[in-house]
Order: sequence, then C-alpha cells, then structure tokens
Amino acid sequence: MLPIEQLEKLIQGKKVAFIGAGVSHKRCIEQFVELGAQVTLCDQKKSIEDFGDYADTLRRLNVALSLGEHYTDGFAGQDIIMRTPGYEYFKPELQAAKAAGAMVTSEVELFFEFCPCEIVAVTGSDGKTTTTTLISKMFEAAGRKVFLGGNIGAALLPQLADVTPDAVAVVELSSFQLISMRRSPKVAVVTNVTPNHLDHHKDMQEYIDAKRNLMRFQKTGDRVVLNADNDITAAFRGNGTTRFFSRKGMAYVCIEDGVICRDGREVLPTKDILIPGVHNIENYMAAIAVVEGLVADEAIRHVAKTFGGVEHRIELVRVKDGVRFYNDSIASSPSRTIAGLRSFPEKVILIAGGYDKHIPYDVLGPEICAHVKKLYLGGATGQKIREAVERCPEYDPKALEIVDCGSFEPAVRAAAAAAEPGDVVLMSPASAAFDQFKNFMVRGAFFKKLIKEL
Repeated sequence: MLPIEQLEKLIQGKKVAFIGAGVSHKRCIEQFVELGAQVTLCDQKKSIEDFGDYADTLRRLNVALSLGEHYTDGFAGQDIIMRTPGYEYFKPELQAAKAAGAMVTSEVELFFEFCPCEIVAVTGSDGKTTTTTLISKMFEAAGRKVFLGGNIGAALLPQLADVTPDAVAVVELSSFQLISMRRSPKVAVVTNVTPNHLDHHKDMQEYIDAKRNLMRFQKTGDRVVLNADNDITAAFRGNGTTRFFSRKGMAYVCIEDGVICRDGREVLPTKDILIPGVHNIENYMAAIAVVEGLVADEAIRHVAKTFGGVEHRIELVRVKDGVRFYNDSIASSPSRTIAGLRSFPEKVILIAGGYDKHIPYDVLGPEICAHVKKLYLGGATGQKIREAVERCPEYDPKALEIVDCGSFEPAVRAAAAAAEPGDVVLMSPASAAFDQFKNFMVRGAFFKKLIKEL
C-alpha cells in the first residue's frame, strides 16, 4: 500500500478537528477533505469572515467551524485532533479529548509515520534552521531529491504522494512539535540546548525532555549528532551511533589548524565558509557529521562557498554611508544574540529587547559589555537587559551608552541616526517578537523596510 493510501485509510470517514488555520493546516485541511475526512476547524476567530480570502475555501470544502471564546468545544466527539505547534500539548482541553478517545497528532507526526524515505531531523535552541538548510543544500548538491519541512519550508504531509523512497526528508523541529512525538528520524541532530520558551514549558526539564524526544525512539542502526561543547547535549546519548562535534576540543567532527575534520580527515577549511560567525562553523560541523557517506566533500565545499545564509539570521540588509545594517531578528534568546555579537570583530551598535519569555538575561550582560559600544533598547525586556548589563563588573557607562527607546521603531531610528561610517548596526533582540509583531519574520521584514527607507 502506498503511503498516501495508508494516510487515506487512517482518516477516511473520520471526524478530524484542526486547531487553527496556519499555513501548514490550510494545505492539510484541503488534503484531508479530499481523502474523505469530516473536518472541523477550531479557531479563536469569531466568524468565518475573519479568515479573509480563506473563508471561500472553507465554504467550498464544507468545513465545520468551532469558533470564538469556546472554540475548544469542537474537540468533543472527534476521532482525530490535529494539533498546531502553537497550541500547548498539555492543555487540559486537549488532554481531556485524548482521554475521551481522540487521537491527538500533528502534520509532522503523521508525516513521520507514513514517510517512505529516510528522514533527517534537526532541533536545538539555536542554529537549527541554518543547520537544516545546510543539510538540505548539501544533499541537493549531491543530486538527491530533498523534501524540506517541519518548522521551515512547506508542510510535508500534503506532499506525501510525491515522496519516493530514494528521496530524503530534512525536517526542522521545535520543542512544541517534539513534545508529543513518538517516532524518531533515522538521523537526528541536536545543535544545542539552552534556556528558551520557558513561558510555554512547565520548566526547563520539560523543555529538555521535548528536545530529547528527537532521538528517544531511535533504533540500533540510527544515528544522532550532538554538540560536545554544550553541557546538556554532551550528556545525551542515542540508541544507535552517537557522533559528537566540537569547535573547542577533539571529537568525531572537530577543527584542526583551521580545517573542519571528520574522523581525522580534512573536509572543509573554515575560511571557505561564506556566512559569518563561529556559530555557523558549528552549524557546518553538525551538517558534515550528518552527510557522512552520503555527500562528497566537493559538494560540501561548494555549499560553503556559495550559501549566503538564511533570511533574518545575521542578514546584511544594506550598507549606507559606510554603515552596515544587519537583521538578526531570529535572535529571540540571549544565546542567539551572543552568537551574533561574537560574529563581528568590532564593537557594534545593538538594537535589543522585545517580548518577555521569562528567561534569564544574566549571561547577556558581559557579552554586551565586551562587544557593544551603544545599546538601544525597546520592548518588555528592555529593562531586564539594561539591568543585566549594569550588574556586570565590566560595565563602563563611558564606554557603553545605553538608550531606552520604549519600543522597536524608535530604537531602530535612534540607532541608525547615531551610526557613523565604519559602524555595524545589529538588530538582534535577545527576545521574542510577540509584544509588537506576529513573529520574528514580520519583525525582521519591518526592520529591513525601515533601513531601506533611510
């Protein structure tokens, strides 16, 4: 039986509720209706008109609606509930539906169940999108058909009919997706684990356990790639082969005399990597461990010399009057911003602050003192970041000017106005975007718009 036929067998004639109509669910809803499911959309929007152009699609597909304040009432009587990553797995309403007999799953979980080809999956607090992208580009450079998805790219389940056994699926997974996963990929990568999303997870241990799910269900012949330089991932072990990479010491993949080596063999000179930052060297090391035996070294070196980076990740937006403006909107945690700061040899003008995820900022203070000459703050975490800096013994108010701007746009404009030829202006908030923006991508796009209008 073909994979798409297996999916059809699971859902045909079943009552299926989708939580939310995000990008991936919009494609899945249409697929499920075509495969014979009775679909209900559960969403906080108050009426069908609030869906805009998508309202016509919902009418055409004859999708039932459970909307508004009590949208979770639509969980009752469902055979299957398709969870979106943004809806927390342990919410009482969802757990009650599960206890009542509903199968609680997700687009990614079903893809893992029915995918006919090898899956490589990546998670981590930082670097997972770039690492996932690098792996996919290396496979493509080697001539493999790649399906890129999960937390990046397009929804994978609607592409199931096109996936052949000789392809490879490269999947980025967040802790929100992993927390309910009960299958692991053939090859798993955990780039690192640092405090993040503690506004959604019960505690740090729940967050770590969610990340560990990526490799928890691996088999003897599977492989996990781990960061030896991160205390948490250094303690992880896989059920199959465990491969460590280390930028600071000896490991299966490590650096010797400026060259990334794998199992003692030279693979890639670090000087050939086009995208800046030592964290991106680590991302390449993880990818090189993954593609061992599958991608030739020449293809790896081609990617290194041609890949200019992923949007919103230390992305050069513009050079104006000798000032370089970088968009690092992806940096929604202190560790991401620290990586960005360490990517530049000179001290930068930093724009930071945003939505408060209730994570500590102490580690950011010393890094700002070491790498920043002017700091422009906005958003709910602005005061936390200021306090972290001012608590540092290294803090010198004469060497580091701190300006509280209240919100994002005034901070960007003030930083741009203060910049002089030769300066680097880095927007790397160390905070989520939700105080003013839908997500980090919208924040990054707005930053780029402001800079291009200067």
